[in-house]
Amino acid sequence: MLHTVLRRRANGEPVEQIQPDLIIPIGKRKGQNPSVASIYRALAEHAKREAYPEAVEQAHADFAALQAGGVPRPSPDAVALSS
Repeated sequence: MLHTVLRRRANGEPVEQIQPDLIIPIGKRKGQNPSVASIYRALAEHAKREAYPEAVEQAHADFAALQAGGVPRPSPDAVALSS
């Protein structure tokens, strides 16, 4: 759904016009349309991921380390700030 919203917004369509064409594929609201607020939240989260890809990668690495039983190490930026 996010890909559709991004593509259609790039063509100049407002979210309110795109929303009725979207359908939730899974979950308790399966088959219904997402709210406009949900679409805006998804767009904001996407923008955050695009702005800080290194933070997303670090979070994935930290999570993998926790799952493996390790302790995540601080990022080099955090070490430089504490010095």
